Amino acid sequence: MSSTTTQSGLARARRGVAPGGTGTVPGKRKSKLSAQATRTFFWLLLPSVVLLVLIHGYPLVYAAVQATHDGDLLQTGNFVGGQNFATVLTSPAFWKAAQFTLWFTIVGVFGSWLVGLGLALLLRTKIPGGGTFKVLLLLPWVVPIVVSSTAWNWLVATPDSLIPSLFRNLGMGTPLFLADPTLAAVTVMVFKVWVSFPFMMMMISAALASVDTTVYEAASMDGASRWQQFTQITLPLIARSTYISWILMTIFCVNDFPTIYLLTGGGPVNATTSLVVLAYRTVFQDFATGPGVAIAFLMTMTLVVISVILYRQIRKSSVE
Repeated sequence: MSSTTTQSGLARARRGVAPGGTGTVPGKRKSKLSAQATRTFFWLLLPSVVLLVLIHGYPLVYAAVQATHDGDLLQTGNFVGGQNFATVLTSPAFWKAAQFTLWFTIVGVFGSWLVGLGLALLLRTKIPGGGTFKVLLLLPWVVPIVVSSTAWNWLVATPDSLIPSLFRNLGMGTPLFLADPTLAAVTVMVFKVWVSFPFMMMMISAALASVDTTVYEAASMDGASRWQQFTQITLPLIARSTYISWILMTIFCVNDFPTIYLLTGGGPVNATTSLVVLAYRTVFQDFATGPGVAIAFLMTMTLVVISVILYRQIRKSSVE
């Protein structure tokens, strides 16, 4: 069968067109809200929006005031304008924390997505005991982070912990996972993937459940391979869910304080100090409220930019 025929079949499958016909696969019809329903939706949503603005508005305004003053936790201090931001942006500690936060976020988002995608596809094959297996896979996400971090500390914290002892018995030395800066950073990132992949797995599983299996039948009849079906049907059809999960996980990673602080405390030698940990230390240990809040504002602005970029991809990801 020619490549052109296969490509046209994949295109029909992505659009939900049945093989050999022009009709659409059931479930692809879209409905539009009437003007009255839109107005009703607006008035139902308005109280929640107003409440959120009131709840978050005052803290944001007060934080902006603190970021432009040289006070502490007890008093606002004198107005210094953008001096706190200049201090932060010229600090080597800030850029070291920003670099770690970047890698922590990249590994956390894409690592958990790849693991979640693989497991979601595996569970879609209806393996024996799939329901029980899925419940077990949810445990890293369900178990409190304090319990998970304690368990990981027991596994890797000291030379006599389980995993370093295993390496030593295999003649591979005794790695100090939380004492070596590089190993500590890698350990924290792997830990983040461990506690986050169940969220990605559930998001992808929900997206895959909404995909009509007839599109794969149509693609198979047109000669598409499994890989072609995955890259040209599965991934485009779950693209919206993927971008949404990336936005949420990016926010989770950048703002993740307990995962890092409970496992390493930001050490050793600040190797695992993220921006949120640095902001915490600056405000609550150094009592420099202005620079600490300035760090938080820079984090927020970065997250807004990333979210807008990914949101635009969501709007473009509809299958034509």
